[in-house]
Amino acid sequence: MVAASEELRMSGPFVIVGGDAAGMSAASKAKRDDPDRDVLVFEKGEWVSYGACGLPYYVKGDVETLEDLVSVTPEAFVEERGIDLRTNHEVTAIDRERRTVTVEGPDGAFDQEYADLLIATGAHAVVPPFDGMDLDGVFTLHDMNEAAAIRGYLGLDAPSASLPETGYGEAAAEYAESEQPESVAVIGGGYVGIEMAEAFAAHGLDVHLFEMLPHTLQPFGAAAATVVEDHLREQGVDLHLDTAVDGMVGDGHVEAIAAGDLTVPVDLALVGVGVAPNTELAEAAGIELGPTGAIATDEYGRTNDEHVFAAGDDAEMTHVVTGEPDHVPLALTANRAGRAIGATVAGDPTPVGEIAGTAAVKAFDLEVARTGVVDEEAAREAGFDPVSVTITAQSRAHYYPGDEEIQVTLLGDRESERVLGASMVGREGVAKRIDTVATALYAGMTVHQLSYLDLAYAPPFSPVWDPVLTAGKVLDGKLSS
Repeated sequence: MVAASEELRMSGPFVIVGGDAAGMSAASKAKRDDPDRDVLVFEKGEWVSYGACGLPYYVKGDVETLEDLVSVTPEAFVEERGIDLRTNHEVTAIDRERRTVTVEGPDGAFDQEYADLLIATGAHAVVPPFDGMDLDGVFTLHDMNEAAAIRGYLGLDAPSASLPETGYGEAAAEYAESEQPESVAVIGGGYVGIEMAEAFAAHGLDVHLFEMLPHTLQPFGAAAATVVEDHLREQGVDLHLDTAVDGMVGDGHVEAIAAGDLTVPVDLALVGVGVAPNTELAEAAGIELGPTGAIATDEYGRTNDEHVFAAGDDAEMTHVVTGEPDHVPLALTANRAGRAIGATVAGDPTPVGEIAGTAAVKAFDLEVARTGVVDEEAAREAGFDPVSVTITAQSRAHYYPGDEEIQVTLLGDRESERVLGASMVGREGVAKRIDTVATALYAGMTVHQLSYLDLAYAPPFSPVWDPVLTAGKVLDGKLSS
């Protein structure tokens, strides 16, 4: 049981390192539940509470400005919510014995005491040891300024006025004066890679997508990935699967991608090979990491120090299917854990919850979604005896205009007959249908129970037997045979 009764913890400052989803959710909840307590947030950048998942759509042009991605402005946090938010302030050290953090700000360094501390430092884009990563025209995409720089490099209307405190505004303007890029290499076939391939194609660039593994979208499974890959080719994306990139080639500016014996001329490169948790600050303070490499936490988000919590992309969570620590950096996970920690430090112990890794991605005209354990080998490693089926069904009644095929892969455990996970792909109706399976995972439902759910039916929305029910029926029969 979490205890939050000692005087210092009820009256001393709640300090938060990091001003995005987890950090600001925790700050808002703590201040709402305990208005008299000081809540301080230190954010090393100038942006807070923004939707990083929307960055590819800003680059594409579906989102007009960077400011559209901001959920709550810094001014609103300060003036309306009473939070002491300090942007452009970086926490450089934690002294757990003294219960202080060292902060580097515009006016110099200082120490700030805390009663409770939340480390919400997020994650960073992995930068592989490729040759040529320092060439002009080579980008990663994990924050607002990088998105603005990419738009500037494309010669688009990069909002340099939005970036007065950074070099990215000037960089964007400089890139905009350069020759218009005509071709781009996207390195990495995960979420960012697929979404950015679409964004670049929308601006008329020839897109080459490199993936070192046999398939894109590894967490979604091979069946779904194969459908996506065929669609990418239909959209004109040149796929280089099972192809490891050696690096970028150029004289000051990227001119080509080198991959074994292959050399592909390009004017721009986007490296999106994944993210890694920002744990350096925690490690230096003796905060323990878990088996995934992220910060280890208990059911309340507390670390090995009872006064220090962690949440968001830097922290582990417990997987609802396996019961083991996992690291799946997603927006809802961060917001939910941050809010729970805010309630806990305000005196209402609240578990951060479990995760199923439920996610969806748009790949041009396709929706792709997954939840739970999709890979059979991963299921076996977790102690299950997995059985799977892949079915194709219609998104609407066959006679209703606009019906599309949906492919569903459903995984169950032979011994317990429990639902383990699913992936789906299709042109419509996928991104929300996955939530039915996610709910089944949290309820611990069997495949048979899933197949008997009373799901809504109307010809414009579903056939009588929804694709989820059909997959459940087929898998139930396989488990019973």
